[in-house]
Amino acid sequence: MATAVMLLWLFGFVVTAAFWVWEHRRRQRGSKDPRTWPLFGAQWEAMANMHQMHCWFQSFFTSSHRTVTLRTFAGRIMYLTVDPVNVHYILKDNFQNYPKLKQMSLTTFRRDALRLLHLLHTFATSRHSVDLQDLFMRMTMDPLWKLLFGIDGQNLESRLPEDPFGKAFDNFNDIIITRRVNPFWKIQRALNMGKEKIVNENLEELNSLISNIIEKRKENMSVQVRSNAQKADDLLSRFMQYNEADYQKTYNERELRDFIVNFKVAGRDTTAIALSWFIYCICKHPHVAEKIRRETAEFLSMTLSETLRLYPPVPRDGKTVLKDDVLPDGTYVKRGAQISYVPYSMGRMEFLWSPDALEYKPERWLKDGAFQPESPFKFTAFQAGPRMCLGKDYAYVQMKMTASLLLHFFRFDLVDNGDVKYRVMMIMPIAGGLNVHVSRR
Repeated sequence: MATAVMLLWLFGFVVTAAFWVWEHRRRQRGSKDPRTWPLFGAQWEAMANMHQMHCWFQSFFTSSHRTVTLRTFAGRIMYLTVDPVNVHYILKDNFQNYPKLKQMSLTTFRRDALRLLHLLHTFATSRHSVDLQDLFMRMTMDPLWKLLFGIDGQNLESRLPEDPFGKAFDNFNDIIITRRVNPFWKIQRALNMGKEKIVNENLEELNSLISNIIEKRKENMSVQVRSNAQKADDLLSRFMQYNEADYQKTYNERELRDFIVNFKVAGRDTTAIALSWFIYCICKHPHVAEKIRRETAEFLSMTLSETLRLYPPVPRDGKTVLKDDVLPDGTYVKRGAQISYVPYSMGRMEFLWSPDALEYKPERWLKDGAFQPESPFKFTAFQAGPRMCLGKDYAYVQMKMTASLLLHFFRFDLVDNGDVKYRVMMIMPIAGGLNVHVSRR
């Protein structure tokens, strides 16, 4: 009798649970957002599409559905938008309610670009293929070391020395993005297990490398004070000199480390990734390279902007919602949720860029015979409003100088002439690097 009652209860539970799931799914038949399951939300779908996250996000946007609500495990919510009006509201009109998620000179540019040319000349002579993305990462890192620490970088030496800082940071960045689809990452971090163990190991290495630099700089500053020598002019020294004044340790060591890491991401990764996608687009559209060589600098600006439209180095930018709010398109957003505008998807929306939005077409930036930039709330590669990227002009100068020199002296062909895929990280590098054959013009 007891067994029969238990089976009856079990049968009733299964039927009730099945009806609950069926009813939950039935109510979403007309939804344009990712469909969810009870308790788990769209967690499984998000995990299954982790390898193509940016394309998966893009698939939900249409001209009539410009803001997507993504619900994952245990009711976590993320809002994603491609509506320029919403972007304007988030980044300017009410930017106080959407804080960020907690997470050089021409001479310097010219010097490192010329060092890159010398290295490429070697590869062109040997006829060996080269990972151009890796070289761009090295090129953009060297002036950054000079700016931050006053140190001449050695990343573009012919022997291509290993970069422990870049390697540890890339490993860290590669794993940290998986937290978005892993509801148990905090438990794994507390237990120091799985991928979170690798994160902790790379974070320790990064902290150790940066702490060593800070300690050496403290020693150098002490020597300078004793010898009455001229003070160093790099950014780290300036921050530390500010501490030595009457400001009672304004910046602690952790804040100095965060400052260095933030500059590293902004100054090295984004520019190098943009140049990599630019060369990829040039390889796929060789006639564009010929037009750059023949025409004015304005056409180069058009091709770089077109590259950033389709392949933004930061494909999605997230904020936190401080207070309940309503976006201009009527979307209600809850306090504590994440909200993101999605440059990768925005650059591919037909309602923003016309039916040929997926085509690489630099001429779309030509208005009345001249290059015409778009609104930063539509073309969001450099953010907008009070949070406009301070390094925008810095990045454009470095990209233009490097691109001009490379296309003047060399031709590039993709190895196997194949397509490439993006690597899912906080940034959007080319998976496996940009492997090309280099030949002199």
